[in-house]
Amino acid sequence: ILWRLPMVKRFRPPIPKAARPNASSRISAFDMGISQEEWDRLQKALDWPSPDHEITELGLSTSPVHTTFSIVRLNDTYKVGDKISVTIIARDHNKNLKTYGGDFFQVKLFNLNLKASVYGQVIDHRNGTYTVDLSLPWEGQAKVSVRLMLSSEVVWILKKYWETFPRSNYIGYFEGPGPNGVKIREEYKDVKTQTVWQCDRPKELSCDYWVYHSYGIMENHFTPFERQLFASKLTNVGIAEDAHFISVVPNTAGIGDAERCKPGLTTPVPAGFYFQDVWKSFVCITTRFSPPQTAGCLKNKMLYLLGDSTTRQWFEFFERSVPGLKRMNLQTDPKTGPLMAVELKNNIIIHWRPHGFPLRFRIMPAADLHYLSNEIDYITGGRHTVVVFTTVAHLALHPLTFFIYKMANIRQAVVRLLKRAPETTVIIKSGNTGFTKTEYGIEWYRMHLNTVMREMFSDINGVIYFDVWQMTSCHYTNENIHPVPVIISNEIDMMLSYVCP
Repeated sequence: ILWRLPMVKRFRPPIPKAARPNASSRISAFDMGISQEEWDRLQKALDWPSPDHEITELGLSTSPVHTTFSIVRLNDTYKVGDKISVTIIARDHNKNLKTYGGDFFQVKLFNLNLKASVYGQVIDHRNGTYTVDLSLPWEGQAKVSVRLMLSSEVVWILKKYWETFPRSNYIGYFEGPGPNGVKIREEYKDVKTQTVWQCDRPKELSCDYWVYHSYGIMENHFTPFERQLFASKLTNVGIAEDAHFISVVPNTAGIGDAERCKPGLTTPVPAGFYFQDVWKSFVCITTRFSPPQTAGCLKNKMLYLLGDSTTRQWFEFFERSVPGLKRMNLQTDPKTGPLMAVELKNNIIIHWRPHGFPLRFRIMPAADLHYLSNEIDYITGGRHTVVVFTTVAHLALHPLTFFIYKMANIRQAVVRLLKRAPETTVIIKSGNTGFTKTEYGIEWYRMHLNTVMREMFSDINGVIYFDVWQMTSCHYTNENIHPVPVIISNEIDMMLSYVCP
């Protein structure tokens, strides 16, 4: 017997400001577990321009065909470490200049032959024009790539619906001999986190017989016109290339020295660059770890990888690359976990476990889904313990206020962990890019959840925020929610550089 389990919370979703400007939020900062001051700070960090009214004509939306970009005052040559400035001018389908901002662009500088690339941050001038300052960190040629991920009109829709409903539902599977009776409505509440899940009781079984969990269908409640704005020819589309190549010559002065990797370092833009498929970090000094060096770094360590399938990719990488590391047979699904691997010679133990609800995994035991805050509370910690977690990919399907509520619980657990075991290494892995046509703007949501996560942990001493967004968005391979092995390898080297600087 199975029944859908829609997620609910103890607080009611607010009416989205973009859709109904005169409405006030019904969720307070207290409901989310944060202070009003912090909520004000988060809202400021999340500020994103958009049309001041709803657009009802497709022709008025941003056109990837008529939008252009150019390099400002292009020189014949540049030196390594110089910067170039790129201007983007947005136009609608009628070739008219846009008069407001809010378009979601992704920009990078790249050279396919050198397997080199670097991320560019877009500055929105809120008048239809945008600028990007791009660093030139390698010798040789380079080209600029600009993609319109989502128009400002699509962003308006995303903001409109963000708090009104979840974009995914889930299925609960109930097994066991239950009494007959009428269908009633009951709640499942996690005692520690007070997170509430609600289900319609099966016809014959009680909710106590909930044994398995799996994902349900993806949902959207867009109007037919709104769906047109999400058409594949209008989203994630490259802007016509500027034909110029940028020539970069060596610079004897160098481009600055980084310090060793440690907690408390800020992440600049760019955070680094790829050259010959190796990530060169501007955050701190990174090392390329060979398999024996990886084993040496993890000697006498317990590594907890928590979150989703992207941290499972890390587990699988270690399994392939650490000599002698063997997966234990826990009689669990290799895709849903939990998983554990050990290496006896160097006393290495690696765990992977997905975070709790909501989670879009295939059918798995409900008992194996632990909320991250609870799981972190079960970790003793200490100088031999490394904890890595991420939460963005699946939570992007749900309201912002719910994500903040979850982050507040996780933050409290991290603070407790570092209080009882201050030598514990805690690494927060940001969400990565992975645009797909069926996700209806989730890439934009992920980007903002990264901002929330970074801001909410910025004042916690001893925590490392690891930005993989830039690493995944600027690589030359096609974006995928599950990055290719070469990106995973560079992420692992960066992580190990914090563990063994």
